[in-house]
Amino acid sequence: MTDYGHDLLFGAFITPTARPPTHAVELAEAAERAGLDLVTFQDHPYQPAFLDTWTLLSYVAARTRRVRLSGNVINLPLRHPAVLARSAATLDLLSGGRFELGLGAGGFWDAIEAMGGPRRSPGQAVEALEEAIEIIRELWDTGERGGVRFDGEHYRLEGAKRGPAPAHDIGIWVGAYKPRMLRLTGRVADGWLPSLPYLPGGPADLAEMNRRIDEGAASAGRDPSAVRRLLNISGRFSPSRGSLLSGPPRQWAEELAEISLRHGVSGFILMADDAAALELFAAEVAPATRELVAAGRAG
Repeated sequence: MTDYGHDLLFGAFITPTARPPTHAVELAEAAERAGLDLVTFQDHPYQPAFLDTWTLLSYVAARTRRVRLSGNVINLPLRHPAVLARSAATLDLLSGGRFELGLGAGGFWDAIEAMGGPRRSPGQAVEALEEAIEIIRELWDTGERGGVRFDGEHYRLEGAKRGPAPAHDIGIWVGAYKPRMLRLTGRVADGWLPSLPYLPGGPADLAEMNRRIDEGAASAGRDPSAVRRLLNISGRFSPSRGSLLSGPPRQWAEELAEISLRHGVSGFILMADDAAALELFAAEVAPATRELVAAGRAG
């Protein structure tokens, strides 16, 4: 059993579909009304069927008051880290400290290259992501004097001005699956954000992946609990019990509590574009899961 000690949070993973253009916004507003903690959007700038995720995040931030926001995850190859740092800090300031930075190394390289972005090997993608995280944190650090100079394999800064500083310590959550990326997450990230449907072995895969993150944290002298573990999930609500996350809300709560207590996951983000499912997730699954995890921790 692994428990990293974080409070639970529950969120929504909403498709940023462009037709109708207000659909994703309305779902985000519904998620906030329902009481969810977090609203996230995938980021595929090469996909014309989607709204631009950064513009959408900014618009939703202006239409909401409480819910936290994040990309899930932001496409690094098409968003330069120096500009991304300023964009993230700006959105965090304007939203009252409600932004978290989900960040991905990229993957659909043909589409990225078609948009003018770089084509990177798996090793290069890891290197670029680590460089980007360092650059972003340096630009947020307005306590240091002088501009930021960085001479990396993938990015170069020649005295870039620091700031603005974000309203709160923005968490950098990395979407990662492979060993090198998992170890990087442990070394430098604040959170890990995979998707359950992409794990061939289901929740059982989390144990080995957590181990690699913990190894990365230890190699950098960090406490593994410094890395929050989140999980995008999908499923189906129904009156009768079925397979994993296919059944009534109580079954969902029991299964999510088991994942939390066994694998240390403290954030569950429902991949759904249906307001009724988000409302049920917030009203019944989230509180029941919190109660079960609290009881398990106390025991």
